[in-house]
Amino acid sequence: MFSAPLKRPAVLLTIKREWCKGCGICVAFCPQEALFLDESGKVDLVKERCSSCGICAVYCPDFALIYSRR
Repeated sequence: MFSAPLKRPAVLLTIKREWCKGCGICVAFCPQEALFLDESGKVDLVKERCSSCGICAVYCPDFALIYSRR
């Protein structure tokens, strides 16, 4: 029996920049190197690199990264 490949659920990463203290923990744990600290010291994202794994949100001590379904 043939089955169609499973699709990952579409998720959206929201960055609450006002909550970010610029610790860089999320940047260190991102396996795709999609996160970086910008010139103001706040986390930012390269969307093309993000695999939506959610590891960054798990490790963010300030809850500045939030994943939600689209």
